[in-house]
Amino acid sequence: MSMPDSQESILPKDETVIEQTQFVKLGRCQWWFMVALNIFFLIVGQAAAVLLGRFYYDQGGNSKWMATLVQTAAFPVLLIPLYFIPSSKDPSTSSGPPSIKVLALIYFALGVLLACDNMLYSVGLLYLSASTYSLICATQLAFNAVFSYFINSQKFTVLILNSVIIVSFSAALIAVSDDSSGPAGVSKWKHILGFICTLGASAIYSLLLSLMQLTFQKVLKKETFSVVLEMQIYTALVASCAATVGLFASGEWRTLHGEMEKFGEGRVSYVMTLVWTAVAWQVCSVGVVGLIFVVSSLFSNVISTLSLAVTPIAAVIIFHDKMDGVKIIAMLLAIWGFATYIYQNYLDDSKVRRRQTGVRESHNDSSA
Repeated sequence: MSMPDSQESILPKDETVIEQTQFVKLGRCQWWFMVALNIFFLIVGQAAAVLLGRFYYDQGGNSKWMATLVQTAAFPVLLIPLYFIPSSKDPSTSSGPPSIKVLALIYFALGVLLACDNMLYSVGLLYLSASTYSLICATQLAFNAVFSYFINSQKFTVLILNSVIIVSFSAALIAVSDDSSGPAGVSKWKHILGFICTLGASAIYSLLLSLMQLTFQKVLKKETFSVVLEMQIYTALVASCAATVGLFASGEWRTLHGEMEKFGEGRVSYVMTLVWTAVAWQVCSVGVVGLIFVVSSLFSNVISTLSLAVTPIAAVIIFHDKMDGVKIIAMLLAIWGFATYIYQNYLDDSKVRRRQTGVRESHNDSSA
């Protein structure tokens, strides 16, 4: 079944690798509803998770390994869409499925890398305000362009280069600024450590996305709903196990009861904060997977980056973070970089669309 014209421009370009999905076959209104719904899940889930993570630290929580664990611990939530929304089959795949050993090795490696990434994010959020943290996270767009160029063989155009430079300037502004709205008692050294950890986490996250895309293309050779969800589930399982080991090996598990007793809003609030942080991260994951399935991996990553611009605004409203001139300029630069990135992909998609139209016209002429 052919796609409505309004949907073709943001579809995955390599149709020999990524199969058409069931949702793609929905009507125009249904398709746009699914896109909007998944964007909502991603933006709200990510913003809520970051704000709840900052709330955990503000109210007396101090376990970095617990903050790491909750980022993936609610992965069983992903079993619900996996069970109720089966993926279409791909009869065109010429080669057989990869061996269990190969898949296990890939999922283990990606899961451990994800656990390290989550740990760096946890350290960054501990020492930075929510608004500063989110603005630094926006650098994942620049890292994504670099890793996609070297790993996924994507083009590095003038507009993409402009996006990388602009987002880098945005991060540099945050690096040299004095985060006066940051957490109380955080020294300048810890502020720098938080910046480095968050920047490193953004780089690792972008590397993870590129490695996952490479796995879809070279190993799994398809990107169906079930395959994408299974990768999310298995890597989250490994990451959760690694975080649990870290929690016990570090001895932080002994402090959890004391944390709960001294939590500013009470014991029930402590438990609910951790639970809803974990749920929020998985709501975000559902949005990420949904956009990969309905549209493409690239579009999902771009919307994920866009959602980082929402969090500083929410942090100002909820935590009364100080939004000084430097942060405003940094946020505007990040949005500018995002816009040029989007425009480049619009140009690429338009070119693909014209090429597909030309192929269909030549096919129709030959048939006539």
